[in-house]
Amino acid sequence: MIPSQPIRVMLVDDHTMVRRGLATFLKVYDDLELVGEAADGEAAVQLCGRILPDVVLMDMVMPDMDGVTATEKIRQQFPTVQVIALTSFKEEKLVQDALQAGAISYLLKDVSAANLAQAIRDAHTGQSTLSPEAAQVLIQATIQPPPLGHDLTEREQAVLVWMVTGLNNSEIAEKLGVSPSTIKSHVSHILSKLDVTSRTEAVALAVRYHLVE
Repeated sequence: MIPSQPIRVMLVDDHTMVRRGLATFLKVYDDLELVGEAADGEAAVQLCGRILPDVVLMDMVMPDMDGVTATEKIRQQFPTVQVIALTSFKEEKLVQDALQAGAISYLLKDVSAANLAQAIRDAHTGQSTLSPEAAQVLIQATIQPPPLGHDLTEREQAVLVWMVTGLNNSEIAEKLGVSPSTIKSHVSHILSKLDVTSRTEAVALAVRYHLVE
C-alpha cells in the first residue's frame, strides 16, 4: 500500500558517487522522496535537525564523525527519525554497535533496489530489516563458546590466584585454612576446567587471559 505522502529519505555517505546512485534509485519509486544529503556524520546530524526526514540511509564508516555516532545522536535528538545502516562492512562489532546506537535496520550496499525500497518502507512503519550477513553475524555472536574459566568456583578462583603467585599446595592450604589434600582436589578441578595438564599451563593461561585479578 503506497502512503498518501512520500516517505522522506535523507542520504548520508562520504562518497559522492554512492549518493548519486542512491538518489537515482529513489527517483524510481513514487512513494520515496529524497529530501537531503550529507557527506559526514556531523553534517548529517545538523541537516537532520533542519529537515526532519522520515528515514536516513546512513553509511557507517566515514571520516570525522562515523555513522554509529551520528546514528546515536540522531536517535537521541530526533526519535521520530528512523536510521538504516547501509554499509559495505559486516563485522560483528560494527553490526552490534549500529543496532545499539539505534539503527532500525542493517543492510549491505549490494542490496537490491527492490529490497532497499521495502526496507525503507518497513523502517518507516517501525519494522527492522537485517541483511542475511548481518543476521548471521548476530547469530554467531550468541552461540560463541563461553569465556575460558567461566565455570571456576569462587574457591577455585582463590586457589588459582595463589597458584599464579607461585605458592605450592601446602602453602595455599595454609593461606586458606584448609588441608593440602583439599587444595590438591581444587587444583585438579582447575586443570580439568582449563583443559590443561600442568600447573604451569594453568598459570600461563590465567595470566594470558586475565582469569584472576
